[in-house]
Parts: sequence; structure tokens; C-alpha cells
Amino acid sequence: MTDPAQSFAKAFAACPLVAILRGLTPAEAIPVADALVEAGFTLIEVPLNSPDPYDSITAITAHVGDRAIVGAGTVLTTEQVDRVKAAGGRLIVSPNTDTDVIAHSVAQGLISLPGYFTPSEAFAALKAGAHGLKLFPAEGASPTFLKAQRAVLPRDVPVLAVGGVTPDNMAEWRAHGADGFGLGSNLYRAGKPAADVAVSARAYVEKAR
Repeated sequence: MTDPAQSFAKAFAACPLVAILRGLTPAEAIPVADALVEAGFTLIEVPLNSPDPYDSITAITAHVGDRAIVGAGTVLTTEQVDRVKAAGGRLIVSPNTDTDVIAHSVAQGLISLPGYFTPSEAFAALKAGAHGLKLFPAEGASPTFLKAQRAVLPRDVPVLAVGGVTPDNMAEWRAHGADGFGLGSNLYRAGKPAADVAVSARAYVEKAR
């Protein structure tokens, strides 16, 4: 069985960006996934408040194979974790710090990337086994807010800024402690053509590198 921590570390080192495909439909899943993978993305998230998200996860997972790690976002319960795994997903992303969801994800051999905002939430998530942390919503904080947190958070734990991230502000976040980013509506929004997603994806990957 592949170690989830090692799998995540390898994918994150290749491209420290998570594509958040909120609103994606199964019919759009393959062309959008192709646009992302061809641009260099290695981490893809389909939020569970999208239309038929488990179908999209299954389709993308089967299509991209080992070129990217695919999973779900907005995962709020352990039951949803099980459904993501059954659909072929390997990545569990949440907007919150729910230690039951984190621990269950890890126990199921999945990658856990929960949301947090305070140091207390961050350390609770890490104690439950999280493989990385998602500062969310980042637009409600600031790069200096993250810099203060990085003074106490373990340096080897990857922290992603999620929310309001654009190619223009990535460098400032990186300079203050962000290891990577989750990219939502500035990368993909419901109905955005795959060709346009490809343009946005390439812009983000270029800045990330």
C-alpha cells in the first residue's frame, strides 16, 4: 500500500497547488482535468457541494491515473470520507478542523488536508494526523498573520493559503511562510471552458515555479 504522506509529499514537491473545482459536473471533468494536468497540476479537489461530485472523482481518477492525486473538498463527515475512498479519491480536504474526519481519513490510508485558522486548530489537526494544513479563508487573514503562526508551527508541515490567491500575490504569501496554495474561483468556476482553465492553470504554475 502506498504511504499517503510520501504520495502527498511527492505530488506537492512537483507542484504545490491544489485545484479546487467547485461546481464541476461529470461532463466537464475529463477536459478540465486534462487542462490542469497538462499545465503541471498534481493535486485536484472536487468539492462535495458540486453536482454529482463522486462521479466526477471516479472519472478523473480513472482518467489521470498516477499523473495526479484526486480527491474531494468540503468533506465534513466520516461517512463522506468513506464515499470519497469508494469513488477512488485519495485526498480529503475540509474547510474546518474536525479531528474525527482527520483521524478517519488517515486510518483509511487517505491524505488529510484540513482547514484551520488559529494555532489551536492547527495543532489539534496535526495531533489527529493531518498531512498538511490549509489556512482558510486566507483572504480573512494576511501574509503577516501567517508569518506569526509559522514561528510556532512545525517547519516540516506544509501550509497552504486558500482563498483570494492570485498569481500576483503568491510571492508575498510565499515570502511569509506559505508552502503552497489552494486555488478556487480564480482558477475554475462553474462552466468555465477547459481552454480558459488551461490558460489560468499555466499562469499559476509559472508563478509557483
